[in-house]
Amino acid sequence: MAYPLPTSLSPSKVSTFKDCALAFRFSAIDKLPEPPSVPAVKGTTVHRALELLFAAEPADRTPELAQECLQEALIEMRTEEEYQGLDLDDVESAAFAADAAVMVERYFTLEDPRAIRPVGLEMMLEAEVGGITVRGIIDRLEEDADGQLVVTDYKTGRTPSVQQEQSRLGGVHFYAFLCQQVLGRIPARIQLVYLGAQPQVITTTPSEQSVRGMERKVGAIWAAVERACEQEDFRPKKSALCNWCAFQAYCPAFGGDPDQARAIAIAREAAEVAEQDQAVDLRTTDATAC
Repeated sequence: MAYPLPTSLSPSKVSTFKDCALAFRFSAIDKLPEPPSVPAVKGTTVHRALELLFAAEPADRTPELAQECLQEALIEMRTEEEYQGLDLDDVESAAFAADAAVMVERYFTLEDPRAIRPVGLEMMLEAEVGGITVRGIIDRLEEDADGQLVVTDYKTGRTPSVQQEQSRLGGVHFYAFLCQQVLGRIPARIQLVYLGAQPQVITTTPSEQSVRGMERKVGAIWAAVERACEQEDFRPKKSALCNWCAFQAYCPAFGGDPDQARAIAIAREAAEVAEQDQAVDLRTTDATAC
């Protein structure tokens, strides 16, 4: 029996499929849960703080307000399942907040937020292209002084080496592709704003050629996903990324059994169908009683 196709492609899914087809299957098709990690949740918190900052009037976007926005983001995050899943003690929670505060402070060494004119924050763009649903969330979409679009993607991880830069920039061309598809405009600039220990801004200029190249790439990756689903052939690819993979227990490269992952997915899908059927039965019973 062929595997079901995923419902869409996003920049993260494209990256995962390129890095390891089996990890893509586990996350996008089997939809195995991944335990929360401190770096990922911290990144979400910092993103939220900057989103709140840019919701304020330009003149009010000061470092002091940014720290207030971070405190608001921290309060929000502490009610979220992913933060609670970290199970941080008081000392670890304080260190988490302190690290996030440093990242927010670093942001002001890279840009003056008072000069930014955002037109979208945490903005979801979605399009149908060749029968494929492509979607992505842009951290910040703005217009520059000439009225041209600029896409900004915040990064809270380690700044890439020179050798890694082109790979990272290649991924963000997906956002230019989405802007062209949804908004009918190609951004004049896409920038990665790194807020880690070595803060810096890495910039690329998309073009019609690069956008067409991205469209061909998305089509090729989708065709490869379709073949892998039809042939039930998702192979692991060992690399340094395996050190951070949450699916090693099911990966044959680490002695795991991928069939166990599929069994979990099928059981979950059956439970969801049963839950939906039960909800329909309850609505039908209520309607009959009325």
